[in-house]
Amino acid sequence: MIGALVRRLDRGTGSAGLLAKGLRYVFPDHWSFLFGEIALYAFVILVATGTYLAFFFDASMAHTVYQGSYEPLRGQRVTEAYRSVIDLSFDVRAGLLIRQVHHWAANVFLAAITIHLLRVFFTGAFRRPRTANYRIGLTLLGVALLEGYMGYSLIDDLLSGMGLAIGYSVALSIPFIGGTIGTLMWGGDFPGSGEWITRFYIGHVFLLPALIATLIAVHLALIARAHHTQFRGPGRTERNVVGSPMWPGYMLRSGGLFLAVAAVLVLLGGLAQINPVWQWGPYEIWRSTNGAQPDWYLGWLIGALRIMPNWELVIGGWHVVPNPFFGGVLFPAIVFGVLWMWPTAERLITGDRREHNLLDRPRDRPWRTALGAAMVSWVALMFLFGAADRLLVQMGISYEVQLIVARVLVFALPAVVFLVVKRACEELRRADPPEPAPAKPAPAQRSTL
Repeated sequence: MIGALVRRLDRGTGSAGLLAKGLRYVFPDHWSFLFGEIALYAFVILVATGTYLAFFFDASMAHTVYQGSYEPLRGQRVTEAYRSVIDLSFDVRAGLLIRQVHHWAANVFLAAITIHLLRVFFTGAFRRPRTANYRIGLTLLGVALLEGYMGYSLIDDLLSGMGLAIGYSVALSIPFIGGTIGTLMWGGDFPGSGEWITRFYIGHVFLLPALIATLIAVHLALIARAHHTQFRGPGRTERNVVGSPMWPGYMLRSGGLFLAVAAVLVLLGGLAQINPVWQWGPYEIWRSTNGAQPDWYLGWLIGALRIMPNWELVIGGWHVVPNPFFGGVLFPAIVFGVLWMWPTAERLITGDRREHNLLDRPRDRPWRTALGAAMVSWVALMFLFGAADRLLVQMGISYEVQLIVARVLVFALPAVVFLVVKRACEELRRADPPEPAPAKPAPAQRSTL
């Protein structure tokens, strides 16, 4: 059947050679490579569920009186955007399920990208000839963060409104161009006339998904061009890939993984409640709620805003850089900047300009692993402090005490983590030194680079 299909395709397009080469493409057999696929499949489910939701969502800040089936809100003055989401949750067939699957898929999408990025960093998969692809993946993570922020901001409930107010303040704090960015994204002062929701809707539904799809396509094309990396092992060299061919082995397993990801997301959407917007109520500028938390992927930015001392910077004696700039702009810029420049910095420091197709064990690069772990601990501390109000409300831990401890750990924790991880890597490396790659490739299925 496959042969007949290939012959028919070749008669019509002349692409049988390219298709045959694609079907022989070899994938390495290691579980850590699956996180990239999980991110891809979560994005597919995001597009599918988002398309369904777009049929019923009304991106309008015009006010109306809610007369739907949710009794506690009946008779309240709400926006059309908020009303449409409540109707989606209670009156549209499968609306709540699809909405929650969409929300869970966004969380899984960003989590899978983050874990995939950490795997690439700690194993040295960013080295030549894959440096450009590493940076494309890093850009994809940044765009996905913005896409998620825009998505949950559209609902116009109390939680998303508070997040929009914070985001507006952060945007305005950018030196010299903050006002222009705020006007471009929000259409003027927030909440103003509500022009922002149309811009966020266009960005969330059209522009950013198209950009994400393009980045994913380029990312996959560059992976296929350079071939996958692989860990050292029997028969694995810098010139081959040992594993399973695209057809039939890998394609069937990958299809099974897609079905598993879809099944887990549907189960989460049906059984695990997420973002019950009817409980938060509609957003009003004079209302707030204690313990409000954004989605997990923005928790590190909230923590950075909270942990920053009440400082402001004056440039040239007249231009003031407001406090939100340091936690909301400078901190993520440092994190992404270090990750972006790391391949160049490592190449300059080590003098290693060779191409690498075999991955490192993290223990075999103590400095890289220790510095990466220190950076992760720094971000994790901000993430933890983003939940400081929840610890206050639910556990009674003083906010002031948490703040003092966090500000000390900002400097102490990365240093301690660096020293401990570096020493552990050196000890593990001494106990189990790396094995050189064998000169002769194994007779197993392989692809020659």
